[in-house]
Amino acid sequence: MIEFVMPALGSDMDEGTLDEWLVKPGDKVSRGQVVAVVETTKAAVEVECWHEGTVGELLVPVGETVQVGTPLATLLESGEQAPARPRERLQPAAKSTQATAATPPRGAAAPAAAHPAPGRRRWVSPAARRLAVSLNVDIDAVTGTGPQGAVTINDVEHAAAAKPPAAKPVAKAATKLTGADRAAQMRKSIAAAMSRSKREIPHYYLADEINLENSLTWLTARNAQRSIDERVLPAVLLLKAVGLAAQKFGEFNGFWREDGFEPATGVHVGVGISLRGGGLVAPAIHDVPDKKLDELMDDLTDLVARARSFSLRSSEMSDPTITVTNLGDQGVDSVFGVIYPPQVAIVGFGRPAQRVRVIDNGIRIVPTVQATLAGDHRSSDGHRGALFLAKINELLGQPDLLEK
Repeated sequence: MIEFVMPALGSDMDEGTLDEWLVKPGDKVSRGQVVAVVETTKAAVEVECWHEGTVGELLVPVGETVQVGTPLATLLESGEQAPARPRERLQPAAKSTQATAATPPRGAAAPAAAHPAPGRRRWVSPAARRLAVSLNVDIDAVTGTGPQGAVTINDVEHAAAAKPPAAKPVAKAATKLTGADRAAQMRKSIAAAMSRSKREIPHYYLADEINLENSLTWLTARNAQRSIDERVLPAVLLLKAVGLAAQKFGEFNGFWREDGFEPATGVHVGVGISLRGGGLVAPAIHDVPDKKLDELMDDLTDLVARARSFSLRSSEMSDPTITVTNLGDQGVDSVFGVIYPPQVAIVGFGRPAQRVRVIDNGIRIVPTVQATLAGDHRSSDGHRGALFLAKINELLGQPDLLEK
C-alpha cells in the first residue's frame, strides 16, 4: 500500500487546503494523473500522482487544511487487496478542527441523513458551495453522493431542481481565499522563504553585460517568416541559454539538502512571474535544454496565463532546479535575486537597452543586457559562476545554437 501525501509545493509552503478530489475509492490512477486540487497561498494547484495503482481510501476530506507530508489517500498496488475494514485515518496537524470519520466499507450505502454526524464537518467542494449560493440552495440540506459523502455539483443541481418554489434560500459564503487574503498570505510566505534564504544560504553575486545584437538580429529575421502567433519573444532565448548553461555546469542546477548538494537529473527552469494584485510565483518549465524555441514559447505563454489565474500543477511548483527572474520590462538595468531554497542559484536579467560600447577597437551603439548570478557558496564558487555566466554570454552570441 502506498500513501499519497500532501506535497511540498515550494519551501514557503507549510500546509495546504484540499479543495477537491478528482478520484474516488476504486478508481485506477496512472503516473502523472491529476487526482486532487490543493489551495495554497499562491494558487489552486492541481496535484499529480506519480504512482500507478487503485485508490484505496481518501483520508482527508474536502475543505480540510493539513500540513505538508500528511497522508491524503492510500493507493493499492497491482494485485493488492483492500483491507477488510478501513484503517483509522491519521490525524494530521492541521488548522481544521474537524473530527476524523472512517470511510464506510466499499459497497455500503451512504447515510441517508442530510446533515452530518455531530462533530463532523460537512464535506462540500468549493465549486459545489459556490453553485449552491448562486442557486439559493441550502447546502446543509443537500445529501452528498461523492467520495466519503462529499457534496458535489450534481448534488446541488438535483437539490435545486427538487426545491419547492416557496423554499427560503440559505446562502453560504464561499471558502476560497479572497484576493486581499491571498495577497496578504502570499506576502507572508515570500517573506518567510526569503528570510530563510538570506539566513541559511551564503550568497555570492556576479554580473556580466551581454551583447544581444546577434541574438536580436537573428530573432527578428526568424520572426519575420512567421505569423504573429508563431513569433518568439527574446525572453525565450534567455531561458534556453540558461537551461543549456545549467546543463553544462551542474553545480548550479540542483538542491542543497541536509548539508549536501543533490544534482538534479533534469533542467527545470523556474520562471519568476508577477501576479496581478501583487505577489510572485516561480513555477518550472520542464526539460528546457531539450525543447525547441517554439515549444518553449508555448510553454511560457501557457505558464504565465495559468499562474495569473491561480491554476498551476504540483510538479511545476515543486521541482524547479534553477530560477530565472527577468524584470527588464520594468525599466531596471539589473536585478540581483535571492536564491529560492533548496535551489542553489538564480539568474537575473535586466532591461535590454541600446548602449555605447567599444567593439573591435571602435565605438558602436548595440543592444545589451545585464545578466546576474546569485550563487550558493556551499555548492559553487565565484570562478565557476563566472564561467557559467560566460557560457550564457557565448550562447546568446551564437543564437543558432539555441534553436537545436
